[in-house]
Amino acid sequence: MKQGFIVVNAYTSSEHELNQPRRLKEELTALGVRTDIVKNSPKLLERAGDFCVYLDKDKYMAYLLERKFRLFNRAKSIEICDDKMLTYLALSGFPQPKTVSSLLCYTEGKAPSGELLDAAESLGYPLVVKECFGSLGKQVYLVNNREELFALSSQLLNKPYLYQEFIKESAGRDLRVIVVGGKAIAAMKRTSQTDFRSNAELGGKGEAMLVDEGAANLCEAVAERLGLDYCGIDLLYGTKGYLVCEVNSNAFFGTLERVTKINVAAAYARHICREVYKNGI
Repeated sequence: MKQGFIVVNAYTSSEHELNQPRRLKEELTALGVRTDIVKNSPKLLERAGDFCVYLDKDKYMAYLLERKFRLFNRAKSIEICDDKMLTYLALSGFPQPKTVSSLLCYTEGKAPSGELLDAAESLGYPLVVKECFGSLGKQVYLVNNREELFALSSQLLNKPYLYQEFIKESAGRDLRVIVVGGKAIAAMKRTSQTDFRSNAELGGKGEAMLVDEGAANLCEAVAERLGLDYCGIDLLYGTKGYLVCEVNSNAFFGTLERVTKINVAAAYARHICREVYKNGI
C-alpha cells in the first residue's frame, strides 16, 4: 500500500493553516496514496510510510525525520528558507534588494552600535527591517528616520534580524509565484492599499497573473539553487526587473488556488508520487 503522512506544527489549531494539509491529503488520496495528517512529535520517528510532507518549521525534527523518510521539502531547504538572512546568502548572484545583516547581541540592555545604524542608513530611508524568523509579514517593519531605526533596532537587538532596501516601486504590491517540481505553475499579484506589505493575511488582495518568462526563469532557478520540491517565491517590481524578496518553502496556496483556479495541491501531489513511486503520474 502506498502511504505517507503530512506533518503540521505540534500546537497549530488554525483553520487557515490546516487548509493546506487537507488539500494535499485530498489530492494524494485521489492518486491512491493513504495519507494521514499528524502533529509534529518525536513519536513520528516510529511511524511507517513512504514519505513525509513536512509543513512545520522545526528544523531539528525535519533533520531527524529525513534520516528515515523522503522529506518534502528537504530539511536543509526548509532551514535556509526559514531564515531570511540565510536565504539572502544562499541566493548570492540573484537580483535581490540590498541587505545588511544585524549584529547579534548576547547581552541585555545594550544599545545598537553606531556603525550598525550607519550601515543600515546607507540603504536610504525609508528602509525595511525584518526579523530573520517570521511569517505572514508580521515580523517586517518600515522605518523612516534615525530615531525610528534606533528604537526598533534596540527592540530587536537580541534577535537575528536584517535591514533591507525599500523598493518604492513595489510598495504594497508583489508577485507570488508557485514552483512545483522545478516548474513555475501559477502566479498571483498581491496588492495592498493600506500597507507596504502585500500579504493576504494583512489585507492584501490577490489577482491571477500569467507567469511571464522572466518570472518563470528566475523562480525556477531560485528553486533549483535551494533544492526545493515546492515553494512560493515573492518577487518585487524593481526599476530594472524582478527582485527576489522572500522564498517560502511551505507557502500557503489557498488564496492562490481560489483566484487562479489552478489546482496547486494536485500538482504537488503528482510531483510527490513521481519522486517516490517513479510512476509517471
